[in-house]
Amino acid sequence: MVGVSSYGAYIPMLRLSLAAIAGGKPGGPEKAVANWDEDGLSMAVAAAIACLEGVDRTTVDGVLFASTSYAFKEKQGAAIVAKALDLRRDVVTADLGDSLRAGTTALRAAVDSIKAGSAKRVLVVAGDTRLAAPRSPLEANLGDGAAAFLLGDTDVAASLEAAHAVADEIIDVWRREGDPFVHSWEDRFVVDHGYRQNVRDVVRGLLEKTGLATRDFAKLALYGPDARSHAMVAREIGFGPEQVQDPLFGKVGNTGTAFAPLLLAAALESARPGDRLLVVGYGDGADALVFDVTPAVSRLRGRRGVGWHLARRAELAGYDKYLRFRQLLATEHDRRAGAGISATIHFRDRDQDVSLLAHRCRRCGTMQYPFQRVCYRCYTKDDFDKVRLSDRRGTLKSFTFDYFAGSPDPPLIATVTDVEGARLYLQMTDASPKEAKLDLPVELTFRRIHEAGGTPNYYWKCTPVRSLVRRGAE
Repeated sequence: MVGVSSYGAYIPMLRLSLAAIAGGKPGGPEKAVANWDEDGLSMAVAAAIACLEGVDRTTVDGVLFASTSYAFKEKQGAAIVAKALDLRRDVVTADLGDSLRAGTTALRAAVDSIKAGSAKRVLVVAGDTRLAAPRSPLEANLGDGAAAFLLGDTDVAASLEAAHAVADEIIDVWRREGDPFVHSWEDRFVVDHGYRQNVRDVVRGLLEKTGLATRDFAKLALYGPDARSHAMVAREIGFGPEQVQDPLFGKVGNTGTAFAPLLLAAALESARPGDRLLVVGYGDGADALVFDVTPAVSRLRGRRGVGWHLARRAELAGYDKYLRFRQLLATEHDRRAGAGISATIHFRDRDQDVSLLAHRCRRCGTMQYPFQRVCYRCYTKDDFDKVRLSDRRGTLKSFTFDYFAGSPDPPLIATVTDVEGARLYLQMTDASPKEAKLDLPVELTFRRIHEAGGTPNYYWKCTPVRSLVRRGAE
């Protein structure tokens, strides 16, 4: 039996009212938008951290990263994810992109590799921050988010029992290299000849292959370009409203490669042993995956899933701020720009900067960051263990507000954060100045630190620990 042994989700805290996009008053339906220092990769790392809670990371053999909005065209994202998570050096990594169904395809590829014996545990992460032209109809439907799944053959909470796929050549939704915005052909053509046709074909083929009927499924996690088309197709393929997993339109939006995986994570939050789930992804064809839920799903209760992130929300103050976050408004001078960092220095410091490893003195136990050759407390030399800080919590020991740092959301909150004795200079994110106070509990989050040299550079920031009621997604 091979399938999902753990899952995690990430939805950015900020919400943008759809009415505000159209120039109206905030309120009503909304979509999730990534903060100015987030992207598909950083959100995928956040989802993976939730997924790997309580998991021995040395057991992970592979990482698959799915995204259509990843910043680099020639640099692997899965390798960055693996390094940020402090996984083994010999982990196998690969990116899947260029298709909205890359997330579901990655799930199937991970299961196939485990069944073939080339890996025991594979981490699949999907994250997207797709852009549409400002105030276009497509912009209202797109949202940002990520999902992560650990697949293996032990402690399986949802086993993959069947899969089917169809491929199609259609120009419906696309983005050329160098284009900032996703483009779409005429809506009726896109839905009728692309989405509806492929979803019906893949579901029909799956049911014929397995002998199952739609009534045999507890939940349908179905990709959809918009709320209306999603409801129409779910009804056409024979699923009742009670079977359809909430597609989160009006709350999150279409999260691209993470859409169907995010709905699978939401379904697992409330799934019971014996439930059968159908996951359908779309993009130049379609994927259909059948998961059977096992009693091990109860072990995953209470983690940070879709429900937790839906409750953790803050309204973005206006559409103009969203445009500034996406660098779609001209500014007087971008102080975030620069000559870039030295690739040599980045390589030398990657254990500290990307994996966020500290030194712990073997003699007195003192934690130090960044690395030092001599313990400042007992003066022992070159006798340290490396310790990962990224999944630990800390407290704020000092902070200041910087209005000149070039943040699109001033002021930039600069902090000194204590993590089990190690002192780190970190920016605070997803927080207002009013929240900053001494001894504030914080956790660490992987973010874009700057884009000097024209490429995204990642580092860790702190964010307030938010204790929310953990509820299952609808």
